[in-house]
Amino acid sequence: MQYLFIYLLKILKRIQVYILRPFDWVISFFILYANGCKFRSFKSIGIPKINISLGGKCFIGNNFRMNNRESSNPIGRFYACSIIVGKNGKLIIGNNVGMSSSAIVCQDTIEIGNDVNIGGNVVIYDTNFHSLDYLKRQNHEADIIDVKTRPVKIGNNVFIGAHTTILKGVTIGDNSIVGACSLVTKDISSNEVWGGNPAKFIKII
Repeated sequence: MQYLFIYLLKILKRIQVYILRPFDWVISFFILYANGCKFRSFKSIGIPKINISLGGKCFIGNNFRMNNRESSNPIGRFYACSIIVGKNGKLIIGNNVGMSSSAIVCQDTIEIGNDVNIGGNVVIYDTNFHSLDYLKRQNHEADIIDVKTRPVKIGNNVFIGAHTTILKGVTIGDNSIVGACSLVTKDISSNEVWGGNPAKFIKII
């Protein structure tokens, strides 16, 4: 009897996914369009969180894929994908890029190449968010003014493992792999595997 209930539950989940999927795309389309994002084609399972400030720029290529629902990518902590572009930010995402429950915060420039896999719960930041001076952090206006930003660039055919954090100023070369749960603070050359906290060179591929 227990197996029957489990089987029925799986069927109901599949039905729910197939019923909601067309609405996911329509709602995601309007969210991207209303935020002024220029995009070619995309697939979205679930609804992403998109916030592009006035003056910010977002460009997305062909076949962009977003997993925003737990049932489509049950590998850990579940969040909808989040894309935030500030008023001076410029986000460029190439062709055939996929992301799952990931977050991109762009206050300067973030460039993501073609054929990039961004694993579950990855975060990519080009900003410190706050001043490094504790006195300035005590004053909201002074804190915001002193925020540091630096561009992030991710090359083609890069694979970023789940739960990885990529910080401002980082460049990742073509064909490289970043292991799960890494903290990337330095540039990674092409055709290399890095991992750890902080991420370190492991081998050439």
